[in-house]
Amino acid sequence: MVGQLGGSVEPPSVCPLTAGGCDPVDDSSTPLRRASSSSVATAPAGGAAGERQPLSARLHVTSGWGLIAILIVQALLSVRLIRADTAFQDEAAYLWAGHLEWAHWLHGASAPTFSAYFSGAPVIYPPLGALADSLGGLTGARILSLAFMLGTTALLWDATTRLFGRRAAVFATALFAVLGPTLHLGAFATYDAPSILLMALAAWLVVRACDRRDATAWMVAAGVAMALANATAYSSALLDVVVVLLAFLIAQPAFGTRLAATRCLTLLIVAAVVLGAGLLIGGSSYVHGIDSTTVGRVAGGSSAVTVLVDAWSWTGVVVVGAFCAVVLCWRGSDGTVRTWLLAVLAAAALLGPLEQARLHTTASLDKHVAVGAWFAAIAAGYAIDKVVAAVPAGTTRVVTTWAVVVALAFPISLGATQSLRLSTSWPESGSFVAILRPLVERSAAPVLVEDPSIAEYYLGVRSQWTRWSSTRNIVLPSGLSTGGPSKATGVVGPGNAGTFGAKIASGYFGLIALNFADTTLLDRELRADIVASGHYRKDVFVVPYGPQPGTDVFSTYIIWQRK
Repeated sequence: MVGQLGGSVEPPSVCPLTAGGCDPVDDSSTPLRRASSSSVATAPAGGAAGERQPLSARLHVTSGWGLIAILIVQALLSVRLIRADTAFQDEAAYLWAGHLEWAHWLHGASAPTFSAYFSGAPVIYPPLGALADSLGGLTGARILSLAFMLGTTALLWDATTRLFGRRAAVFATALFAVLGPTLHLGAFATYDAPSILLMALAAWLVVRACDRRDATAWMVAAGVAMALANATAYSSALLDVVVVLLAFLIAQPAFGTRLAATRCLTLLIVAAVVLGAGLLIGGSSYVHGIDSTTVGRVAGGSSAVTVLVDAWSWTGVVVVGAFCAVVLCWRGSDGTVRTWLLAVLAAAALLGPLEQARLHTTASLDKHVAVGAWFAAIAAGYAIDKVVAAVPAGTTRVVTTWAVVVALAFPISLGATQSLRLSTSWPESGSFVAILRPLVERSAAPVLVEDPSIAEYYLGVRSQWTRWSSTRNIVLPSGLSTGGPSKATGVVGPGNAGTFGAKIASGYFGLIALNFADTTLLDRELRADIVASGHYRKDVFVVPYGPQPGTDVFSTYIIWQRK
């Protein structure tokens, strides 16, 4: 890889925007891109056009090996997390929902209106995750997420190669692949990994069309991918503006403002049509879900500083590199359009943290920063490439390049540590599920569990979903809820104490399990109602549930049984 990293390199196809800005690649296995009328012809570094490069600059491994090496490191660091902990609540909820969706499609079984309170379309990722879960359990579902994240990294490699050259791609891909959130999402069975993959695919399609005058098909495909990313995880819509600006800034230098704007318009229209069609098919429950989980999301209690500091700890190395790229490009007079392109890529890393700082919440922050980091990594790769290119060609450049490679040991170590912490940041639920199982199976009565998704998933009671209520909402035997046609009421906060108290007073629940964590104030009221009702045996089980994240302290689930 000496020549690949330290010698002069050029991608098989260079975007007109970036032609002449990076070292060319000497790769006889790939035909050079046809010269664009707007491109600036450049001779291979180290000699005039047509001259053979020195042996030190030509010794390189086939380009694919660099990507393979990075993917292997990423896979190994994520695989170690796959069995680090039991299912997180979101993982359990989405996989359980996926199984219910399949039962509904194949057998006509009833299912909750997940679309009313999920923050992504329940018909996209949950069924895919459920298929993987059927084949390999939680491990299989997490491996599916790893495949999505590896694909995301591969798209980053090719997009960066086409924009700024292979050496920039090596560093951009390496930085992204070892980020804590990237590694964590590669072992986390939620919709985040497929959504990031789809958003990266949309950006890659835009980049792939950069040197084509007629790019309508590419923009249509990019619009579909972007719409699917938004439908998979509603929060990803925050990055749509980045993909649209990317399409404009890449096309404008070669084809002019009018054609570039046409591409953006095509992209937006296609995405809007796909999403609009989905909403028409899905109905009002999807509109309610988007509003309650994304557009009208309730603010949390974390300070804006806390949100930004957490985001910085996970992606700071990429953000610094990305904004250094903007400065280097501006100071190096590489062109206004390219500077704006890098600025847009760098700013992508800030959109998620700033939005969550506005909402004062750190919930899912580690997942939301990953997609912005994908874009910023492209700019960071450019910055490192510019630094290496500034060193005289030959042995000095090779040594400098490998010094930068060795310096990657720090983000690798940091990412490995952070990802392990992220993947074990929730209580281990094995003891709780083991004790709850015989109690649930002994009776068909309704069950109230503070956070039921874990029990629902592990106990496999898919045909009995109407039995399960949480401290946010009570599900009635008909499948309706005390707050309306779905579990939507109380999704982001505790349910109505009076409604719960009335049910407890009548002995409605056969089993009640509270851990005084997520809905603490309501739990205390419910405990008083339980004692006053006389229907339940006091403190039947006190189940360890933990340890608490970052500590050796276990929380507990207190379980009451109806007499």
